[in-house]
This record gives sequence, structure tokens and C-alpha cells, in this order.
Amino acid sequence: MVPQEVDITSVFSCISQLYPEHRLGKIQVHWLSDDELLEINKAHLDHDYYTDIITFDYSSPRKISGELFISVDRVRDNAATHGSSENQEFHRVVAHGVLHLLGFKDKTEAESKVMREKENEVLQALGI
Repeated sequence: MVPQEVDITSVFSCISQLYPEHRLGKIQVHWLSDDELLEINKAHLDHDYYTDIITFDYSSPRKISGELFISVDRVRDNAATHGSSENQEFHRVVAHGVLHLLGFKDKTEAESKVMREKENEVLQALGI
């Protein structure tokens, strides 16, 4: 189910260059369906709704690591809804997850605005 067009390594490299003060360790990306991610959302976060990504942070003080669980269905739907390409949206959501691991949040409107700016910064650096 891995989208062929997603270059995860380039996203990680780009973020490493943009944020050299952070050392990226092992970051696993799992591509799931809406229903599979919903089950994780219910089981681990007690949320009963679809989402595009869930990030589990296993970072230590010296190394950023974690797991990104991404709904392929939701990302494709978001691309259509927002008028962006699937390629752009898949790269955006991977960047979004890694940015969470770096400490960026998106709970408030102000945090969401900063997160979107950081995502755009990564996409621009990738030429997407």
C-alpha cells in the first residue's frame, strides 16, 4: 500500500538540513487504510474518528525517533479536497509527522499556522 511516488528519505534529509540541531534516528512510516488507522486511533488515543496521521514519539534527548501511521485513503481525499496533488499531500503528511517529533504542535489555530508554514518550507525545499 506504499505510495510509489513518496520519497521518504528525501523528506528526512530535507528536515535534517533545515533543523540541524536535531539528530534524526529511526523513524518508521506505516501506510494504512482509513479503517486500519481508525482502529489505532480508537485503541491508543480513544478517538473515534478518521485522521490522516498518528505519530508515536519514541525520541530520547539526543535522538529523534518514532513511528508515523498514515492513512493513504485520507491523504488522497485531502489532496482532492484541497486541490493539491497526491504527491504533494503525501510528502506534506510525512513532513507533518516528523515535525511533530521535532516538537511542533497543531492543537491551536496559532500552532496549526506555524505547522503549515513549516510543512510548506519542507515542500519548497524539496521542490514540490
